[in-house]
Amino acid sequence: MTELFGQTHDRGQIAALSGHLHQFGGVRLVTLGDGAERGVRMLEFRTGSGLRFTVMVDRAFDIAEVEHQGRAVGWHSPTGFRHPAFFDYEGEDGLGPMRSFSGFLVTCGLDHMLGSDEVSAESYNYPRRDTVRHGLHGRLAGTPARLAGYGERWEGDRCVLWAEGVVEQAPMFGEVLHLHRRIEADLGGNEIRLTDRVVNAGPTEAPHMLMYHVNIGHPVLDEGARYIAPVTKVLWAAHEGHYRDQAIGYRVMRGPQPRFAEQVWEHDMAPDADGEVTVALVNDRLALGIAVVARKEQLPCSYQWQNLQARHYVLGIEPSTHHVLGDTAARDRGEMLWLAPDEGRDYTLRFEVLDTTDAIVGTEARIRAVAVQPDEDYPPPTNTFPPLAGPGRR
Repeated sequence: MTELFGQTHDRGQIAALSGHLHQFGGVRLVTLGDGAERGVRMLEFRTGSGLRFTVMVDRAFDIAEVEHQGRAVGWHSPTGFRHPAFFDYEGEDGLGPMRSFSGFLVTCGLDHMLGSDEVSAESYNYPRRDTVRHGLHGRLAGTPARLAGYGERWEGDRCVLWAEGVVEQAPMFGEVLHLHRRIEADLGGNEIRLTDRVVNAGPTEAPHMLMYHVNIGHPVLDEGARYIAPVTKVLWAAHEGHYRDQAIGYRVMRGPQPRFAEQVWEHDMAPDADGEVTVALVNDRLALGIAVVARKEQLPCSYQWQNLQARHYVLGIEPSTHHVLGDTAARDRGEMLWLAPDEGRDYTLRFEVLDTTDAIVGTEARIRAVAVQPDEDYPPPTNTFPPLAGPGRR
């Protein structure tokens, strides 16, 4: 059954209420038409609950806008959703991607994430190349997808809104990695479901790193907004040398700050009995929040990004395959993921909009039942990173 507008309906009842399902919700393909965004294809999802979000077909099938009942949940940077033709991965000493960085979800990978680095290209099996230089967060986010399909599908009395795409990251004599992505939401629902499979389609083994940069803006992010997570300890803080200088810890946010310098944390998170880690940002005043749910075995590391500078104002929740130490360290520690030809890895994420006080209270209770986060704003970082193990790491 489908819950719409405070009532429960079966498929026949919903069909009787309009001339077309799109009166209530659905998926449609649109193309942006002006400025640096011109030509970017978007899939617009509307669930009928007040949840609306857009998927950028031409930017890695990432999620651009998320809003609920007209209230923004996702974040827009000053760059806008620039066409991939303007994506300058090699520019500005590896910081070129910052000129295109925007949206609720920016996927970082597929063979590199975090800061610039230069690493061995031995796995490419190409005598003319000894090393490969990476810029910030990898090449994926600037790569258009091939749209495999989209639409609405009835499963009995449940209607699923869906879209699928394939993003191919490939040079000659290098990594050939394909991201197969499916995004779903239910008619009447407040949840976005993402399923990814990364496959090595090349002739040699390939390194693999992945991070989901989930960016939340105002009004969810606001003075007093709370970060809730099953944090067992803080592993690292980029700003440890001036930990308290900006008077903003990890738990409670403040409004936009002039000349705020970004703060990044890595937390160790505890999974629940189902192996899931739930992290939320909530605004109690508005009874509005967003929860990000990832699987610990797939994404064992978790970052928190605070960029509370005025006119950039954003908080990031970032599940990841690797520690913040980066590409070279992952190789040195035997933690890089290596995919053999035709081998793949699967990832699932859920984004749950919390649109009532009860939903916030229930999510917080669910998280606290797993682990009670440190009850202080500046828990001392351990600077000790638990070894990462499992299939594919060496």
